[in-house]
Amino acid sequence: MKLQYFQDTIANLKNENRYRSFVSISRLAGQFPYAINNANQQKIIVFCSNDYLAMGQNSRAINSAQQALNNYGVGSGGTRNISGTSQLLIELEQKTAQLHDKESACVFASGYVANDASIQALVKIIPDLIIFSDQKNHASIISGIKNSNAKKHVFRHNDMVDLENLLQQYPLAQNKLIIFESVYSMDGDFAEIDKIIALAEKYQAMTYIDEVHGVGLYGENGGGLSQQFNLAQKIDFIEGTYAKAFGAIGGYLAGNKIAIDAIRSLASGFIFTTALPPAIISAIITNVDYLKNSSVEREKMHNNVQYLKNSLKANNIAIVNNQSHIISIKIGDALKAQKISQRLLNDFNFYLQHINYPTVARGDERLRITVSSEHNSIMIDNLVKALVQVLQEMV
Repeated sequence: MKLQYFQDTIANLKNENRYRSFVSISRLAGQFPYAINNANQQKIIVFCSNDYLAMGQNSRAINSAQQALNNYGVGSGGTRNISGTSQLLIELEQKTAQLHDKESACVFASGYVANDASIQALVKIIPDLIIFSDQKNHASIISGIKNSNAKKHVFRHNDMVDLENLLQQYPLAQNKLIIFESVYSMDGDFAEIDKIIALAEKYQAMTYIDEVHGVGLYGENGGGLSQQFNLAQKIDFIEGTYAKAFGAIGGYLAGNKIAIDAIRSLASGFIFTTALPPAIISAIITNVDYLKNSSVEREKMHNNVQYLKNSLKANNIAIVNNQSHIISIKIGDALKAQKISQRLLNDFNFYLQHINYPTVARGDERLRITVSSEHNSIMIDNLVKALVQVLQEMV
C-alpha cells in the first residue's frame, strides 16, 4: 500500500486547519446536557448536540427500547427484503406518514442515506428529470444529485427570482423537481416554502423538502416547519430524521403511497442496508408519539434559544440573524474557530464544536450553538461570560 498518499492527505488537512479531531464524551442518561469529557474525566455542558429536546434520555423511550431488547434481541436480522422487516418498523412508517399528513413513508438507516438514496431513485423513476437545488442544501442532497447524474440547476439561496428564471427555461411538460430545506443547518434561516410551492404549481414541478432540522421542533405535533405553516399537503416529498429532535437514529421519506413504493423498490440505500433494530425503532415510536402530544419541550427549547440570543446581543456578540433555533457566531478563520472551541472545552467545560470547510465555505468558519430544552439560565449565562472572555482574547 502506498501510504504516502494517505499521509499527504492528512498533512494537507492539518495545514489548512480543517483536520477533524473527534471529542470523546460519555453522555449521562438523565443528566443531559451534562456529559463527561473522556480526555480528562471532567463534567462538561454540551452546547452542540442535535438532541434538541433531550428525547435521547426520555425514560419512556428507554423503557420501550429495553422491552424490545428483551422481546426481539439486539439486531433486526437482515435487510428489509430478507427478514429485517419487523412489525415495529411497519408501525413506525405508518406513524411517520401520519405525522406529515402523507399516505406512506419509507424508513432509511439515516437522514443522509434517505436523501442520497431517494434522489437517485427518483431520477431512475422519472424520465429526463431536471433538478433545481438550493445553493445551501445539505451534503446528502448534493451527493444524491451528483450520484444520480441528473441534469441540475443550483439556484441562489432562497432567491425566488433566480429559481423562476431557471424554471421558465423549460416547457411545462418537462419533468422537474425542486429540492430545498425547511431550516438551513448553518445560518438557521427558513426556506420560502410558500413561494417555492407557488412556483412549483406555476411551472408544474414537484417539490422535495428536507425537514431534518424542523421535525419535532416546529408544528403543532412536531411535523416540522411545513406543518407549522399548514403547507405539508402541498409538498410532494418530505424527508426527515429521527436522529435530532427524536433523539435516536434513522431517516425517512414520506409521500404518496405509489411514489414511496416505487422509491423503496429502486433505492439502493434502502434495499442493500440492514434494517434498523427493533429496540431503536421502539424508542423512536415512543418519542414520536410523545412529541405529537407534548409541546412542553418545544416551548422550553425555543424560550432558551431566545434567552441566549438576547444575552449574546446584549454582550455585543454578533450572531447570524434568523427566526430559528440555530445560533451561529461567525469567526471567519479556521484556526481561530478551532482555538476558541478548544479553549471553551478545556478551560470552561463548555463543548461547542467549531464548523469549518467543507461544511461551510472558506472564510465562513463559525461556532454553532445548539440549545436544548434542558439547558437553564445559569448554564446559558455562564456560557455567554466565557464567550465574551475568549472572543476578546482572540481579537
